[in-house]
Amino acid sequence: MGSPESSPPRAAQTRIAKLREQIRHHNHLYHVLGQPEVSDSEYDALFRTLLDMEARYPALVTPDSPTRRVGGAPLEPFSKVTHERPLLSLDSAVTLDEVRAFDKRVKKDLAADHIEYAVEPKYDGLSVELVYDDGVFVRGATRGDGITGEDVTGNLRTIRDLPPRLAKAGPVPGHVMVRGEVYMRLPDFQEINRRLTDNGDKTFANPRNAASGSLRQLDSRITASRPLALTCYELMLSSDPPPATHEAAVTLLGAWGLPIPAQRRTCRDIEEVAAFHQHMLRQRERLPFEMDGIVVKINAHADQRRLGEKSRSPRWAVALKFASRSARTQVVDIEVSVGRTGALTPVAKLAKVNVGGVSIEKASLHNMEEVARKDVRVGDTVIVERAGDVIPDIVERVPVAGERRRAPFAPPTCCPMCRSAVVTEGPLHYCTGQTVCVAQLKGRIEHFASKGALNIEGLGEKTVEQLVDAKLVTDLSGIYRLREEHLLPLERFAEKSAAQLLAAIEHGKRPSLERFLFGLGIHQVGAHVARLLADQFGSLETLMTATEERLLEIHDVGPEIARSVVCFFAEPRNVSVLNAMKALGVEVQNVPRDTTAPARELPLRGKTFVLTGSLDRWSRREASQRIQDLGGKVAAAVGKQTHYVVAGKEPGGKLDKARQLGVSILDETQLIELIENAGAG
Repeated sequence: MGSPESSPPRAAQTRIAKLREQIRHHNHLYHVLGQPEVSDSEYDALFRTLLDMEARYPALVTPDSPTRRVGGAPLEPFSKVTHERPLLSLDSAVTLDEVRAFDKRVKKDLAADHIEYAVEPKYDGLSVELVYDDGVFVRGATRGDGITGEDVTGNLRTIRDLPPRLAKAGPVPGHVMVRGEVYMRLPDFQEINRRLTDNGDKTFANPRNAASGSLRQLDSRITASRPLALTCYELMLSSDPPPATHEAAVTLLGAWGLPIPAQRRTCRDIEEVAAFHQHMLRQRERLPFEMDGIVVKINAHADQRRLGEKSRSPRWAVALKFASRSARTQVVDIEVSVGRTGALTPVAKLAKVNVGGVSIEKASLHNMEEVARKDVRVGDTVIVERAGDVIPDIVERVPVAGERRRAPFAPPTCCPMCRSAVVTEGPLHYCTGQTVCVAQLKGRIEHFASKGALNIEGLGEKTVEQLVDAKLVTDLSGIYRLREEHLLPLERFAEKSAAQLLAAIEHGKRPSLERFLFGLGIHQVGAHVARLLADQFGSLETLMTATEERLLEIHDVGPEIARSVVCFFAEPRNVSVLNAMKALGVEVQNVPRDTTAPARELPLRGKTFVLTGSLDRWSRREASQRIQDLGGKVAAAVGKQTHYVVAGKEPGGKLDKARQLGVSILDETQLIELIENAGAG
């Protein structure tokens, strides 16, 4: 670094102003919105550049520079809390040599030959302040800008790790301020993302975003439904004299019943710190939480006080970062995978890159709308990020000077697994080959044989898995081709059980039109819609030729359902399977036209429901079927026409949307009461 210059050139002024603007932007995304755009290493590089330039041109340093502050302003919906002591950030080091330089500096400043350090993991979550009066938890706040944070007391109370009252391990001070980190364990993060995906909701990019978004919900019930964890790592203020060392203070926090880092150590010198860093780097992939480095603190509180603090960070601590979990690479190809429900997901094949010690060759692009929004194309340079062992995400495309980009990615018009036609529903694309698509086949057979459909006893999950894996059933019609010699070699099958299954299949060869339509698993066609279609058309043959216009004449059938039905019967592979079933003896029973019942007056007719989150008493499918049986409609997205949103455990963005639109919100108990009362009526 050069010596300070007295008259800053205009280019330096412009560069510094631009850096501050970029850093403030990223601070707001990270600390306030919990939606970072860049990796930690890229942010640190920007911050270091600004620090270097301000050191070179001290005349350009301003009180509001990001180097003098921490984070961003608190969110408006929360009341503001002024911290009793600032919640400072930490200076970062990325090499062991930088930490050794830190050691030399503090030894010089303290005129000491030997320094003892306390080291611990740097959890990747949301920093919080916890206040206890007379041993009782009274207030909790986010870090915010370091001086003022957001009052999230009610949400913090929902975290099981946080004790509402301190354990009396000896005298408990009358007033205590503790600093901690709210985070999400990796298995919980993966599970919540799986549930969000099943619900059709947007997933979290990483555990840090999940923790931040969950803690800062305006409805504490949502926070309570999220699997948040807490660790406490600093006794910031105490009305009683604190212990002499940081390690003793953290041990005291644990004695009070607060969760503390298990992976921490007291090091006699900086070389033991270096050894701990390497140990934690090796353990990184095995631990159940995200960490992006270790924190190195001078252990003696007296030495901490002598060194003091800068405007944004203490002089007695430093964060030694790990290698970034994000990296740049190139998109080699974009392929499409097909899920068990027929949903198509674009996946980027990548030039192999090492991200946080793991070799990465593919990353999820979630849906076709996301590909278009990020404008990712084959050949592009991208930033890929991973969190735990979930499939990595492409964060953004990186423009490269002089690049000649290929044409935008075109969503497939036919399924890559079975070549059936593809239909769109909002941002999602679906395969219409429900009866033949190998990616969907196991789930489709289970549904076809379920009690609400053809009720083929013995055709459960384990049996279906064996039949499909052995290629004994390659489409829905294959069920009716099964013979005893096919079943006997399979696990858990003997002559009696084989005969029972074959008898159940034979018994199901004369299904009602309503049950058969439901069993086909046509997208958007539940039990209620299947009944409507059976009543209106009377026979499978008549329905197969119906137009969207004719279907839209039916009350409770909207454009999405109408299109889905038409697309299903327009797919030649589905028609071929239906013809094969007929040839194998399946006789779908018509509804006699002279006895066709008029549209029934059902208590939930005209009411639209949206389900989000998981339910305890019923599965989502069962809840949807009960609503539809009473005339209600179950939609995938919340809109102005939605009457009720049913919020189960771990609800997603649909709940927020419902609040914005003023839609009535039901919990599971209220839904059950509504259905039972409507059914009784």
